[in-house]
Amino acid sequence: MNILERIKSDLAVLQGASATLKAYKELEAEGSRTVADDLERTVDRFPDNIAFRFEGQSLRYRDLDARANRYAHWALAQGLKAGAVVALFMSNRPDYVACWMGLAKVGITTALINSNLAGGPLTHSIDISGADHVIVSEDLAEPLAAIAPNLARTPKAWVQSLGQGGGAPNTMENLDAALAALPADRPSTEHRAGVKSKDLALYVYTSGTTGAPKAARLTHLRTMGMMRAFIGGGKAKSSDRVYVTLPLYHGTGGICGIGFAIESGATIILRRKFSTTHFWEDCVNEGATVFFYIGELCRYLVNAPPHPLERQHTLRLGVGNGMRPEVWEKFKERFGDLKFLEFYGSTEGNVSLLNFDNKIGSIGRIPSWMQARVNVRILKFDVETEQPVRGADGFCIEADVDEPGEAVGHIDPAEPRFKYEGYAGDKSQTEKKILRNVFEKGDAWFRTGDLLRKDKDGYFYFIDRIGDTFRWKGENVSTNEVGDVLAQFPGIVEANVYGVHIPGHDGRAGMAALTVSKDVDLRALRDYVVRELPTYARPIFLRMQPEITTTGTFKYRKVDLVRDGFDLARVSDPVYFDDPQSHAYVALTPEMSARIAAGEIKL
Repeated sequence: MNILERIKSDLAVLQGASATLKAYKELEAEGSRTVADDLERTVDRFPDNIAFRFEGQSLRYRDLDARANRYAHWALAQGLKAGAVVALFMSNRPDYVACWMGLAKVGITTALINSNLAGGPLTHSIDISGADHVIVSEDLAEPLAAIAPNLARTPKAWVQSLGQGGGAPNTMENLDAALAALPADRPSTEHRAGVKSKDLALYVYTSGTTGAPKAARLTHLRTMGMMRAFIGGGKAKSSDRVYVTLPLYHGTGGICGIGFAIESGATIILRRKFSTTHFWEDCVNEGATVFFYIGELCRYLVNAPPHPLERQHTLRLGVGNGMRPEVWEKFKERFGDLKFLEFYGSTEGNVSLLNFDNKIGSIGRIPSWMQARVNVRILKFDVETEQPVRGADGFCIEADVDEPGEAVGHIDPAEPRFKYEGYAGDKSQTEKKILRNVFEKGDAWFRTGDLLRKDKDGYFYFIDRIGDTFRWKGENVSTNEVGDVLAQFPGIVEANVYGVHIPGHDGRAGMAALTVSKDVDLRALRDYVVRELPTYARPIFLRMQPEITTTGTFKYRKVDLVRDGFDLARVSDPVYFDDPQSHAYVALTPEMSARIAAGEIKL
């Protein structure tokens, strides 16, 4: 980075950080401000602005407020008091937002249940919320009814119709009828008079990619902070039209995306589910100016066939995380050079980074003059033990420039942005994320569980999740980086990379679950892998899947794949092995698998 580039970047960071902190300003002193106050302020400023565009229908801010008020009165009618919990198990629709914001008007905490769950994970998520009532949309009534006998308590279920007739068990209460009988005026603020900014507003669940979902505790303060996180750096305006296709139970779409619009009086263009086919059509027809994304969403778009409207849009900004560099480049080339406000952070964590200067591949930059004002550090990390490295004095060591290490954030109870509220239920889950005695005796830092690196110019880059990075032949292998290389080979649509154990070998060998759009030339693929990847990072096994299994937020599920490994008794998909004798990917047979496990084939 030359001097002019540095000055330009410094200015972008300074302006972006200043605008972001300004949006947080009134939240700095913890008081009695709540999410409901933010909604009502916007409604009073922009009552006739369109709050939602959903399936051809418009909902004004005054109408959104009226709907939220009915939910508040519903809670009061059930005898619920401030601090009670209601679980929300609903697919994307404007009522999703009206519900949890309405409940906030009377101090009720809402547990945002992942709408993709069923069985044990759904039971667990409702149980740990402690909810006595569950609000469910008709399309999700069946999985809820199926697990009702297994719940630790028996919450009353209230079903909202989709207008399609039938489908809801008669054991559930009619939510539509209950709401229709209630007033639409604002309930007295006395009902939330005792609610403080530090009190709980929401439970938002982790995706459960490596275990049971955990319920992150979001206070009103933290929720409002997430809602305001991008209005400064993204220069939000009341004239913006914000396209949200992400699930509303997820922080990026459901809090940050919704908040970007609601905090500024803008319009939310809401879709039930993301659709590659309809994305550009929606953007053009609805005049979208901003969209919220997860990295895989953008990958789907660049891998899709050409769309006649893909260059006709009015998008000026994308906000999200997980955008890989090669996808970013392709997106710009194909769809236009809009700005991306790539960020790094987690719903429950206290580490946040923002890429204010549109640096491709980076998740943000912290100039040296700004370092003292932020709480993030990168620690040297041992992939084998999955623990930070400590020196002879017992304290952790900061990673070198360009050295991947675990990102941690100093927990400071006196600074709202640097707090860590933890999870509901098992306190050990909260404690697992705290690293103590890091740089001095008695300090406490939040463990992100992510490997990042920082270059000499202060730019941060995401490397991988801890546990996804594995060690083979004495080297660390990033599943994300290998997956990015594989995904660029013609015919490969998705590449989910992970490590598998081989008896008699240290570490884990690389394996990739692939979905392909056509027959892939395996000989050409191996030549490509040899050319593009170092020996230790090349996948030894390939598993061909008809589709990759993901969570509702497009994160790859790997736990089952790692468990299956290359065991053909478990795997029904075709598996190929990089045979060291023929120097080619060959179909794995039971006999060959047995020889590998016995150590007869040297790897």
